Amino acid sequence: MRILVTGAKGFIGKNLIAELKNRGYNEIYEYDLDSSINDLEYYAKNCEFVFHLAGVNRPKDIKEFAEGNFGFTSLLLENLKRHDNKSPIMLSSSIQAELDNPYGKSKKAGEDLLINYGMKNDIDVYVYRFPNVFGKWCRPNYNSVIATFSYNIANNKEITINDPNVVLNLVYIDDVVNNLIGLLNGQSSSNKNEFCQVSPVYEKKLGEIANLLYSFKESRKNKNISNMADEFTKKLYSNYLTYLPNDGFSYDLKMNVDNRGSFTEFVKTPDRGQVSVNISKPGITKGNHWHHSKNEKFLVVSGTGVIRFRKIDEEKVYEYYVSGEKLEVVDIPPGYTHNIENLGNNDMVTIMWANESFDPDNPDTYYVEV
Repeated sequence: MRILVTGAKGFIGKNLIAELKNRGYNEIYEYDLDSSINDLEYYAKNCEFVFHLAGVNRPKDIKEFAEGNFGFTSLLLENLKRHDNKSPIMLSSSIQAELDNPYGKSKKAGEDLLINYGMKNDIDVYVYRFPNVFGKWCRPNYNSVIATFSYNIANNKEITINDPNVVLNLVYIDDVVNNLIGLLNGQSSSNKNEFCQVSPVYEKKLGEIANLLYSFKESRKNKNISNMADEFTKKLYSNYLTYLPNDGFSYDLKMNVDNRGSFTEFVKTPDRGQVSVNISKPGITKGNHWHHSKNEKFLVVSGTGVIRFRKIDEEKVYEYYVSGEKLEVVDIPPGYTHNIENLGNNDMVTIMWANESFDPDNPDTYYVEV
């Protein structure tokens, strides 16, 4: 299918084109400000579907609203009509089309023009009144508070919140793209003569969003990972990471180092416990303790060793030989004192998961030799 995307270099356009290519659509006509009238003529003649995403929302002059949102739509339709091209057309509009302001009026005029064009020429049209769209590649300090807050917080800049209780209706870019691509297969999210919708829509307070973004930043220090079972939190975190400075992708962890090796906490969660990295020097034994309720999983990823267990009221010792050459998880149940010994000639690296984050006020750890 030959697909025309106007506004190809914009936020939604870049994401849409990237995913179209992922799914095997290779004939994509990318139209943007640096394209020519001849390009538009050729694209309008040959395309089989139109994603009309081009528009103006931050002009230098107010008259550019009408020129960019109504005028270009008119030019696009004229080219399609001249070549008798009855390709379906999707239009990116805005919830502001309901408002009495220059931007809203220009969007409404573009909607009306396209809807009338579709009715007169028996062409399928799909009009989306997008709420606030957020996600990767959205330009900060432009027209998206999510992008601006994410960028500023990730780059140690201040943000301004006039009213933390303001509620935003938000859709995530991947959900938008999936919905749009569905149109190519005849999957429309609307009934005839209705505006198309993207779901899910998240209703979130501005203060809540800012708090989440700050928690993402703080997680590099406290190692706490937010609840990724919550879809909005998961998507906002993915969005946040894309605004990190290019020289700021990495961060240090506090390594607790002694002559035996090191122990380093990696991530913590309130509901899924914590993950740590343990490095043992050759010949070193670590552990010799037990827990009432805390339980762990050990995974040796490099080196060779043995994990020993003994129920605290018995004498029998159980041994599990482990190696980075054969990855296997060893569960550490409560009530068993346990240790791990490095039997090799090199450092042994063990990934350790505990069902709860370490609480210095209630460590639930008791020294007893295996």
